[in-house]
Amino acid sequence: MRRTRILTAVLALAAGLLSGAPTALAADPPAPKLAADTYTWKNARIDGGGFVPGIVFNRSEKNLAYARTDIGGAYRWQESSKTWTPLLDSVGWEDWGHTGVVSIASDSVDPDRVYAAVGTYTNSWDPKNGAVMRSSDRGASWQKANLPFKLGGNMPGRGMGERLAVDPNRNSVLYLGAPSGKGLWRSTNSGAGWSQVANFPNVGTYAQDPSDTSGYASDNQGIVWVTFDESTGTAGSATKTVYVGVADKDNAVYRSTDAGATWQRLAGQPTGHLAHKGVLDAKNGYLYLAYSDKGGPYDGGKGRLWRYATGTGTWTDISPVAEADTSYGFSGLTVDRQKPGTVMATAYSAWWPDTQIFRSTDSGATWSKAWDYTSYPNRENRYTMDVSSSPWLTWGANPQPPEQTPKLGWMTEALEIDPFDSDRMMYGTGATVYGTENLTNWDSGGKFAIRPMVRGLEETAVNDLASPPSGAPLLSALGDIGGFRHTDLTKVPSMMFTQPDFTTTTSLDFAESKPNTVVRTGNLDPGPHIAFSTDNGANWFAGTDPSGVSGGGTVASAADGTRFVWSPEGAGVHHASGFGTSWQASAGIPAGAIVESDRVDAKTFYGFKSGKFHVSTDGGATFKESPASGLPSGDSVRFKALPGAKGDVWLAGGAADGAYGLWHSTDGGTSFTKLPNVEQADTIGFGKAAPGASYQTLYTSAKIGGVRGLFRSTDQGASWTRINDDAHQWGWTGAAITGDPRVYGRVYVSTNGRGVLYGDSSGGGTTDPGPGPDPTPTGPCKVTYKITGQWSDGFQADVQLTNTGTGPWTGWSLAWTFTDGQKLTQAWNAEAAQSGSAVTAKNLAWNANVAAGSSVSFGFTASRSDANAKPAAFTLGEQTCAVA
Repeated sequence: MRRTRILTAVLALAAGLLSGAPTALAADPPAPKLAADTYTWKNARIDGGGFVPGIVFNRSEKNLAYARTDIGGAYRWQESSKTWTPLLDSVGWEDWGHTGVVSIASDSVDPDRVYAAVGTYTNSWDPKNGAVMRSSDRGASWQKANLPFKLGGNMPGRGMGERLAVDPNRNSVLYLGAPSGKGLWRSTNSGAGWSQVANFPNVGTYAQDPSDTSGYASDNQGIVWVTFDESTGTAGSATKTVYVGVADKDNAVYRSTDAGATWQRLAGQPTGHLAHKGVLDAKNGYLYLAYSDKGGPYDGGKGRLWRYATGTGTWTDISPVAEADTSYGFSGLTVDRQKPGTVMATAYSAWWPDTQIFRSTDSGATWSKAWDYTSYPNRENRYTMDVSSSPWLTWGANPQPPEQTPKLGWMTEALEIDPFDSDRMMYGTGATVYGTENLTNWDSGGKFAIRPMVRGLEETAVNDLASPPSGAPLLSALGDIGGFRHTDLTKVPSMMFTQPDFTTTTSLDFAESKPNTVVRTGNLDPGPHIAFSTDNGANWFAGTDPSGVSGGGTVASAADGTRFVWSPEGAGVHHASGFGTSWQASAGIPAGAIVESDRVDAKTFYGFKSGKFHVSTDGGATFKESPASGLPSGDSVRFKALPGAKGDVWLAGGAADGAYGLWHSTDGGTSFTKLPNVEQADTIGFGKAAPGASYQTLYTSAKIGGVRGLFRSTDQGASWTRINDDAHQWGWTGAAITGDPRVYGRVYVSTNGRGVLYGDSSGGGTTDPGPGPDPTPTGPCKVTYKITGQWSDGFQADVQLTNTGTGPWTGWSLAWTFTDGQKLTQAWNAEAAQSGSAVTAKNLAWNANVAAGSSVSFGFTASRSDANAKPAAFTLGEQTCAVA
């Protein structure tokens, strides 16, 4: 089962990849000018692929719902298309941890407002503190309030919650439960500022494993949920009664009856378990609580469901089964807001034979199950399941009863009934979002229909990518669900790689001259850890492991597919002829080296370890250390050999406290030249050459000209074009990148939780021709200037310039003046410069032409003081523009 999320990126980042502060573009000397290209970005469809620990419906607006993921951001439901829209793609490289969402809250007073508590790890793996993101446009844009502590969207206990809550009567008040002993926090200004609730009496005591020296399982899980009793307040006044769940088995629930002025342990409460959820039915005066003996989301051996009568203080055990009969904890707690006596909960930690869902229509007095045994091991389901839209959810399995495929789920901590529709329910699993739209069939004796409701929500962590010159355009190596062969990027593949079915694929390669030959390596306990395909990844067979192999490591195929070199975990580098039935140790190369192959010479392989490049010319039998020097000293490196050119090798990687950048060798790694115009680089890939060019196109995730982003070069790295923008950053993109050898401009990008992105050029992306005379377009113009994000000492703005005249422009130069000391730090889609308070933004080569009635847009970030007035006037050449 897929119980863990991939940590490859985290370990690389913790090694120093992201140390140091961001570099300002306005630094002296001036940064080199960058061209930019407008790209259209989409996901190669997988649909899901990771744990969805939280689903939140807005209580006052129909069809408004949000989902949170542990490492892949947050999403908003689109009812018209029945899809999810990603909301945190703007999170950048330096803030990669803010793609982990520990809680989300939708404002029922003002449905345009939504909040996300972000941060991935509370230990050293994430170097930055957490934050609360706030949006007044349903997540289309965000402002951020940084917190003085870390949050753990991918930590143990992440399925409990929600830890973030908006007061349903006075929506400027929010509460946030913190981990790590940091207590309960409150905002009184709609999330802009936060302070600790000093008189809250318990910061939590529970840790999954106090002896864990990494800090991952030993962290105090802290305050785990906040629930308001909306009946104890009136519009505009703070709600008086607030319940708070704490990770403490003896003191799990606290209450305030004076809007948070004082707090008391709820009298008479059960002990011995953790309260994963606390859901209030204000109409009937019941607080429901789902308990487990563990924090989840994987573990839990015992649990109970309790009901607390808010008026009388009476506690009632409403568990659907006797505790002696359970082997799981309870979570996934929800009530039907149309019929509040209807309650549902899940056996979230029931891995075998399946999860369980319980339903009561009498406030917990009696219960029924989503499935039950007829005569063991046979079972009868109250539901049907159709996974034809995501067929890989069967895992290609053929289990014996009582197991079934597809499973009802696992890690089912999020289950919600639509507050406006008793027939609609959604729930998250470790791999997808399932849902139904005829739930009440359960009560009438019929079967309710479950199907994936996950399209648009892409949550895989990507380790490696390959785009062969023939066959499928994309092969992927993924965490948790292995990987896929995409023959159509717009469709979900029928099945992940199987036979063997790796839990995580760590590396893959194909034979350059025989791309039907493919090899992949990965993690599987017990092995094997290597697999081969002779039909371009459509079908697979297992190889044989050398002694001692414990993990997939990296693998390389000879150009003609006749031999392979493998650097697995737990054993040194090995080589084999044929399909890995007999491996021999390679000499002259250290264990743990990263291995790749020359794409022309079938006997040449390359390796890298701890700053040293290694070369084999005898099929991987022996390696020699290259005399090349000045390469990165660590192992945060990725390198590739160029197809069609023997000995042409590009190497990217390093760390901020040492050598970091992009290197090129044309002599098979004997020597490398560092590209002077690339400050940092983490990936390198190749794609089809540009029209008129003879050398393949380069792609990299890098820092160039002071800007972190994705870049393309059509002239061997002499100049670079940024192909993403600040709205499309996806946190960390440092695992893999590759162009498409058949489509110029198409690039495939890895993410750590947002799946595989692919981009196609829509603007051409020619290089910047350099400074020239300012264009002087004629005719009227209009400017829309919008501040899209603001923080304590800076802000982000988008500018739209519209040609409102009757003739076209062949270039443009827009000028304005800042009045409050603002200073540009970064710009995109324009060449921007500042002198004193005067700012000029000029076109790039690709966006110079603006037809009558058309618009061009660019954006920037800038520093600011307390004031941040918008510019009062804009001029285009000698024209004064109207300001929208």
